Amino acid sequence: MTSDLPSFSPCDALVAVMVATSASDETMRTSELVAIQRMVDHMPIFAEYDADRMRAVSQTVISLFEEEEGLDALFGLIREALPERLYETAYAMACDVAAADGRTYEGEIAMLAEIRHELNISRLHAAAIELSAQVRHRLQ
Repeated sequence: MTSDLPSFSPCDALVAVMVATSASDETMRTSELVAIQRMVDHMPIFAEYDADRMRAVSQTVISLFEEEEGLDALFGLIREALPERLYETAYAMACDVAAADGRTYEGEIAMLAEIRHELNISRLHAAAIELSAQVRHRLQ
């Protein structure tokens, strides 16, 4: 499959990062899907985005998760489509998805670490982004 992967737009890549974060613990929770949809519906970066593409992007992510080298292929697609100036944006969106249900699960923690590594997010910036997401999604 990896030879016939679709190409992503920058917005597709952002959606892919969010979907990957949600799917990383093998359970895509409603609160996470709502968070993804809310970001796509309301964030300025998605103003011109065709939200109908979300299904195809999500299916690509899920398919790649089932392949042995799928995660590497996914990050290849993401890095190819996403300008470096949006790397921290992608990480912030991933953190919001992970925190959407009020807690971060082991698979999500591992995925966030992988995103930090693959997108070369500095530890200091990552900590600030993570804290920001936790504060926004705190249950009490």
